[in-house]
Amino acid sequence: MILRNTIVGQLLLLMLLYTTEYLCNAKTVSTEPLSMALPEPRAYLPDAQNLDFVYHDHEELTRFLRATSARYPNLTALYSIGKSIQGRDLWVMVVSSSPYEHMVGKPDVKYVGNIHGNEPVGREMLLHLIQYFVSSYNTDQYVKWLLDNTRIHILPTMNPDGYAVSKEGTCDGGQGRYNARGFDLNRNFPDYFKQNNKRGQPETDAVKDWISKIQFVLSGSLHGGALVASYPYDNTPNSMFQTYSAAPSLTPDDDVFKHLSLVYARNHAKMSRGVACKSATPAFENGITNGAAWYPLTGGMQDYNYVWYGCMEITLEISCCKFPPAYELKKYWEDNQLSLIKFLAEAHRGVQGFVFDPAGMPIERASIKIKGRDVGFQTTKYGEFWRILLPGYYKAEVFAEGYAPREVEFVIVEQHPTLLNVTLQASKYIIASTTTTTNAPKRSTTARNLRDQPTD
Repeated sequence: MILRNTIVGQLLLLMLLYTTEYLCNAKTVSTEPLSMALPEPRAYLPDAQNLDFVYHDHEELTRFLRATSARYPNLTALYSIGKSIQGRDLWVMVVSSSPYEHMVGKPDVKYVGNIHGNEPVGREMLLHLIQYFVSSYNTDQYVKWLLDNTRIHILPTMNPDGYAVSKEGTCDGGQGRYNARGFDLNRNFPDYFKQNNKRGQPETDAVKDWISKIQFVLSGSLHGGALVASYPYDNTPNSMFQTYSAAPSLTPDDDVFKHLSLVYARNHAKMSRGVACKSATPAFENGITNGAAWYPLTGGMQDYNYVWYGCMEITLEISCCKFPPAYELKKYWEDNQLSLIKFLAEAHRGVQGFVFDPAGMPIERASIKIKGRDVGFQTTKYGEFWRILLPGYYKAEVFAEGYAPREVEFVIVEQHPTLLNVTLQASKYIIASTTTTTNAPKRSTTARNLRDQPTD
C-alpha cells in the first residue's frame, strides 16, 4: 500500500507490469518460468544438459567438463595436463568408448583450442563438439564408429589466462593473445629451422610433456583471425630474409598435409571457397595454405608436433574476427561441425601395425621411417604405430636398438588402412606380414593407460 500511494511506487508498478507483459509476449519464453526467461548470460545448466551458444569463463568451462564426465562415465574422462601461470587447470577431455583405458590398436588424436587467448571461437566449438559426441553416440552411427575406434583428447583452452583479459567483439589487436607473462604460446616451442631462445612457459611445457607421453597421430589447433587450414612447415631456413610474399616451406609429407587441410576446408561451409576476410588480406586457394608461404614464424606448435613426434598437426583458422560476438557462435558451429568430425577420422587412413621381437613381445620406441619421407616416428610401449599416407606403394625402414634394421614394402589403398606387422630379430631373417584390415590384430588387449587418469 505504501508503494501505491507514492509517485515512485506507481512508477515501479508500471515498470513491473510493462516488463511482465513484454516477457509474456516474447516468443522465447512462451511456456518457461519467468526466472528462466531473464536475460542472464547463463552458459551451462547442468540439470538441463544444455550448452548455450555463449562464451564460457573458466569456472563455467570447468563445471561443464566435470558435469559431462560425471554424466557420461562410459564415454568421457577428464584430466589436467598442468596449470597456467595464474593457476587455471589446462583441462583435457577424452571422448571415446574406452575413455580410461588405452585399447591397443586404437589411435590417439587431439584438438587444442585457444592457444591465443583472444581467439576463443575454437574454445567454444570444442565444448560443443564434446557435447555432440556424447549426446549422439547412440544415434549417429558415424560418431559411434569414430568413438569406438579412436581416443579423442580435447584441450578446449591452452591459454585460459589470456582469455580472461580478452574482450568480446574485438576482431583485431593483441589484448589477451599472450599468456600472463606476455609470451605468445605459438612462438614458444622448439623450432626445427632456428634456435628458439624464448623462455619456456608453463602452458607450453605442459603441452610438450603431454605429447611426449601419448603417441598422437593427428591433431588440429584452432585459431581465429582468418578462414584457412594452414599446414607445416610454419618456418623456413631463410625466415630472417623472408618478406610477406614468402615462399612455401614443404615437409616430406606435403601431399598428406595438403590432403588433411582439404578434408577440413571442403567439409566446412565456406572455407574451401578461398574468400579473403578483408580486401587487404590474402585469399587462399581452396581454403588452404602452407604456413611459411602465408608468413613464416619461429616456435610454432604444429611444426613441433610433426618434427619431434611425428604427429600430423595443422592449424585451423576458423573465424575472420578473432573474438566475434556470442550471437554468431551458433553459425560458427554449423559451419565447422562436419569438418571437426571428418578431420579426426583421417587418423584411420594409411598404415598401422605393430613391431614385435622374435618372441612376439612388442618393441617400444622402435623407429620407423617411410622411405623418401625423412621425418620419422616411433612405436608406443605396446609396439603400435600409425602413419597417415595416401594410396600408393611405400617402403618402411624399421629399426630398434639391439635389433637388425629391416625394410618392408606395403601398399596403401583408399578404402581402408593397411595393417603392417613386423618382427625384428638379430639374425639375417625377417618375418613380415602385410594385410589390409580395419581391426587390430587378435593379440591386441586392453591395457591400463595411467597417463590419462581423470581428476576430480
